[in-house]
Amino acid sequence: MSALHPAFDWHEVARLVLTSRFVDELEEQELVPQGYINYQFSARGHELGQVLLAQLMTRPFDAGSAYYRSRPFVYGCGLTVEEAIASDMARAGGISDGRDIGVVFNLPRRERATVLPMAADVGAQFTPAVGWAQAIRYRVEQLGETELADSMVVIFTGDGAISSNGFWAALNIATTLELPVLFMVEDNGYAISVQSPTQTPGANIAANLASFKNLAIWDGSGTQPAETADLVVQAVEHVRAGKGAALLRLTVPRLSGHSSVDNQAYKSAETLAAEWGRDPIPALHDYLVPELMSEEDWEALKGDIKTEVLAARDRAMEYPFAEPQTVTRRVFAVEGEPQLMGGLAAEGIELPKGTNVTNPPDLRRLNMLEAIRRTLDVELRVNNRCVVFGEDVGVKGGVHAATLGLQAAHGEARVFDTSLSEEGIIGRAVGMAFAGLMPLPEIQYRKYADPATEHINNCGTIRWRTDNRFAAPMVIRMAGGYRRIGDPWHSVTSEATYVHQPGWMLAVPSNAEDAVGLLRAAMRGNDPVIFFEHRAMLDASWARRPYPGDDYVLPFGKAQIVREGSALTVVTWGGMVERCELAAEEAGESIEVIDLRTLVPWDKACVLASVRKTGKCLIVHEEILMSGFGAEIAATIATEAFTDLDGPIERMGAPSVPVPFSTVLMEGVVPQVADIRQRMCDLIAF
Repeated sequence: MSALHPAFDWHEVARLVLTSRFVDELEEQELVPQGYINYQFSARGHELGQVLLAQLMTRPFDAGSAYYRSRPFVYGCGLTVEEAIASDMARAGGISDGRDIGVVFNLPRRERATVLPMAADVGAQFTPAVGWAQAIRYRVEQLGETELADSMVVIFTGDGAISSNGFWAALNIATTLELPVLFMVEDNGYAISVQSPTQTPGANIAANLASFKNLAIWDGSGTQPAETADLVVQAVEHVRAGKGAALLRLTVPRLSGHSSVDNQAYKSAETLAAEWGRDPIPALHDYLVPELMSEEDWEALKGDIKTEVLAARDRAMEYPFAEPQTVTRRVFAVEGEPQLMGGLAAEGIELPKGTNVTNPPDLRRLNMLEAIRRTLDVELRVNNRCVVFGEDVGVKGGVHAATLGLQAAHGEARVFDTSLSEEGIIGRAVGMAFAGLMPLPEIQYRKYADPATEHINNCGTIRWRTDNRFAAPMVIRMAGGYRRIGDPWHSVTSEATYVHQPGWMLAVPSNAEDAVGLLRAAMRGNDPVIFFEHRAMLDASWARRPYPGDDYVLPFGKAQIVREGSALTVVTWGGMVERCELAAEEAGESIEVIDLRTLVPWDKACVLASVRKTGKCLIVHEEILMSGFGAEIAATIATEAFTDLDGPIERMGAPSVPVPFSTVLMEGVVPQVADIRQRMCDLIAF
């Protein structure tokens, strides 16, 4: 009877481990020095545990959330050597078409687990994975997909990344909800040059988490085949049995530098020798020879792999580089070209398109808050994959009451509270979107989104950097802007921050009707959207409108002329629309006021047509004037309508200070009606 662990195909283990090692050595010793690869990350020393885990990821909705040293796992999930080398050489036809670092992979399901899109940010792999795990439960319990019941997600990390916010946010989510998540810590003792005792007290995260509630822990070697196999099987079986989250710490050596530009000069000769003494490949050899194969078979396997890898290298070198003109493609969804994974489009689900014709069931004027709540309610009924979540959105109904009553109407699985972690909220939303849900995370105030900046940035780029393999459509609702009083923490707008994040659409409605149409368009769309809810407009009388109907949709990039005129064009949005309209009325002049409604995309054609008619333009926004979005509008007008101008392009906005708490001081920050009126009159008289 064989002494080899029966859960694994050890022939494949040997082939993949040796393949990974040979590719790493080929790149480090040949392709990097010769300039074919500019930046390389090696997995030497980490191969064994990754390959073993890959073999167990066979369920239909299994996923791996990995990082830049996880290529052996991705081989086990179906990545070819040719793809791997082409990706590292940044060639078209590689995994990202040359758009992302070569070892930052993504892989829709082939033979085994789906490999969720990686990011080079340290710690960014954690919270999307728990979102995927929560989506497994949702699809089983809410959509009836019982065949997914024992699927799971494994998250790979080094010992350095366990210091990140993402790790602790994900750990809290996974254990609080008892999700099917396995944290796989590959502890090589170094975060580049920083050793483990500086990262983790006692240098052992498994020991430190021994009493963490709802977390099973395994700890041992990642280089000894028999021990590693036992640990991997036990951890996976625990998670699959529905017993909740687990953490597996495997100690491994890092036999190369952090990257190809790291010479490991910070390690002594004795340390390097000790690491090579723990190389898993000699241990794997001794485990398999002669139990599974002879010494001649082992050497023949190595020879065959070398031949295959060199042939793959030669084929990859024939791949062209992507043409420069293709670099702007895939930022946003293209009709008829759905992504392979993520959102509803990837699964062939189409929601009603809606109409831009208002059909109010009654003429009672709703405030913007009621309009948002009613739209969320309708869309939750229309789309059973829609989930609303965030801090206090459940029983309380949100700090602004936008979700009041929705949990009672739709259940805790679809409208639920989260831990106090914006990183966890948005990262989780990304994973849910990957898994085919439509997440609507709420961020209570714009300033509170700052801890989630990394995931917001990354989410917008997913379609582009995976070359349309993955996308993460979602709608982030966030409030901000001045209200009756201001302050530096709850009154921030800074829309230009998100205009600068590729891949995000941005809506800034000024009234209840527009809020309904834009929110519904966002929730039925195929791109990530930031939906900005201005605090001053949520209950403002001016912003009240009749509810336009359950089918009302406003296309993004379509401005509204709220007041027609011929002497001056005023371009504004959000909380400033009311003030500009009031100022124009007080001025008593023929002033055209344009409400952009969305900033990405923005209605350039409408603005230019108006400026060509009036010859003058004033742009008014609430955020800081320096580098605000008004500068983009002004630059566009100067470039495309310069000869139509009959005066300078003027801008009004906030000075470069935070919003103050004092209402008196706030008048010196947020543009006032009287000041706007005076600027209008001055510009008309120019």
